[in-house]
Amino acid sequence: MIADYARLGLLFLVGAAAGFINVNAGGGSTLTLPVLIFMGLDSALANGTNRVAILAQNLFGVMAFRRQQVHQFRASLRLALITLPGGIAGALISVRITHEWFQRILALVMFGIVISMFVPRARPLPAGSASLSPLRRWLAWLALFGVGFYGGFIQVGVGFLLMATLYHLLHVNLLIVNMHKVFIIVIYTIPAVIIFILTGNVNWGLSLVLSAGNALGAWWGAHASVRGGEKTIRAVLATAIVIMAVKLLVRF
Repeated sequence: MIADYARLGLLFLVGAAAGFINVNAGGGSTLTLPVLIFMGLDSALANGTNRVAILAQNLFGVMAFRRQQVHQFRASLRLALITLPGGIAGALISVRITHEWFQRILALVMFGIVISMFVPRARPLPAGSASLSPLRRWLAWLALFGVGFYGGFIQVGVGFLLMATLYHLLHVNLLIVNMHKVFIIVIYTIPAVIIFILTGNVNWGLSLVLSAGNALGAWWGAHASVRGGEKTIRAVLATAIVIMAVKLLVRF
């Protein structure tokens, strides 16, 4: 019995850490998924259980940003609706990929993103601004659809891809990027969670504990994001990306 409570306590703490990291950067699922699998869940069940926690985490993130008067719901919804078809397709379609090559490429992408975050660029423009060229706007829409598909199918590291899309293609500052990010993930995660539930791939006991931890971490992370601004976000983002990339590379 004591051992069971200890395992649940560990899961809660890991969830809290993942929630904080996910709101400010991404890659928190690289912590939670291995723990769930270590607890005896197969990959599909662990994925579905984690998705419920991801949904709870980002709902609390949205509420935390709103509480601090950092929200643009109409703009967030427009962006989220672009990702929604991709998210549904990603959750429904089973695609055969080479896991080893995917991890190598993802690791290199992570390093590229963290380097690009420190490259000087023009003053940020609001999402949907008329100053954006038609080409850049189309590229952003295509990227958002692709991110939605990736998020619906795999999820791990999707926060990095969303941040890169919003930051570089739409010229949004990092605080607003995180605000949009949590809203977008809520929207495309809803149908993914429904699919996992209908196929019996959710362990509700572990999911509730993990969701509580993720939600707490997200609430804390959103407040830290607003208080610390871009400086705090850059630090968390750089650390999370480097750890994730190294973790992926050292396996080979």
